[in-house]
Amino acid sequence: MDGLFGKYRVLLAPMAGVSDIAFRTLCREAGADMAFTEMVSAKGLSFANEKTRHLLALAGGEKQVAVQLFGHEPEVMASQAAWIEQEMGESLAYLDINMGCPARKIVSKGDGSALMRDPHLAASIVSAVKEAVSCPVTAKFRRGWSEGDETAPAFARHMEAAGADAVAVHGRYTEQLYRGSADWGVIARVREAVSVPVVGNGDVRSGTDAVRMAAETGCDAVMIARGAEGNPWLFSQVQAALAGLPEPAPPTVDERIAMARRHAELLTHREGRNIVRMRKHAMWYMAGLPGAAAARGRINYCTTLDDFNQVFDDLLEIAHEHAIVASGKE
Repeated sequence: MDGLFGKYRVLLAPMAGVSDIAFRTLCREAGADMAFTEMVSAKGLSFANEKTRHLLALAGGEKQVAVQLFGHEPEVMASQAAWIEQEMGESLAYLDINMGCPARKIVSKGDGSALMRDPHLAASIVSAVKEAVSCPVTAKFRRGWSEGDETAPAFARHMEAAGADAVAVHGRYTEQLYRGSADWGVIARVREAVSVPVVGNGDVRSGTDAVRMAAETGCDAVMIARGAEGNPWLFSQVQAALAGLPEPAPPTVDERIAMARRHAELLTHREGRNIVRMRKHAMWYMAGLPGAAAARGRINYCTTLDDFNQVFDDLLEIAHEHAIVASGKE
């Protein structure tokens, strides 16, 4: 893994409503080499939307971040890419163009994965953005639009010809959304089709997965998305495995609850009342724990840090009681 991703080989994917300052902080501390912001709307930026610009803020200690921009108008994409680079300066590692989001509200407007149905438009966007900025420009897309119709290798060649410095490939079709398993074979086929670096994405949930993806596909970097939800420790496991070292043990119940508390605190300091977005994170952290099913209903009514901490306190107490019973001490 060298070239553009020589020092950025384990990446946190851009995830709407997830890859905010708090989550990026935790993942970076756990071992992510580079983290993406949540995907940013070029149109929103063009309207000087403060809610959109808010997504570009860096976390404390975050020297660089990658930004993923979405849209379908070459001129708007280029102008906003230039604005981002001007505003962020050296804090911007590189710009990625979203051509893989399968969400209906995104593709219905011609953005995200919809661009895979129009390679010429997609290429014109890459060319326009590349001409507007000096930082590296990458494109992230899927195996193809329709299930059974793999277009990613040919699409990747279009992106390379348009000037993309690298491409990232998710091993599912748009129509699959997140169903089934990601096909890593397409990552290998894209790797063979282009000379620029290729990032592999899809179903990396352990260090072993990352090693296998790298070995089977020849990808230059591994991008982790949903596997890190409620599990920032995944990055330390991946880094260890790629280095040929034993993977750290999975987090204990106490460690999971402690991380959830810290996540909630970071969100509170940054977002204030928007800590309600902690609800989904809390669900992920406590998945599979004793008492988690009953706690889910309470989580949906949490609006303050104290609310969340009370749920976490109760979960921890239940977990300890179960551990005592399981050990045969009671």
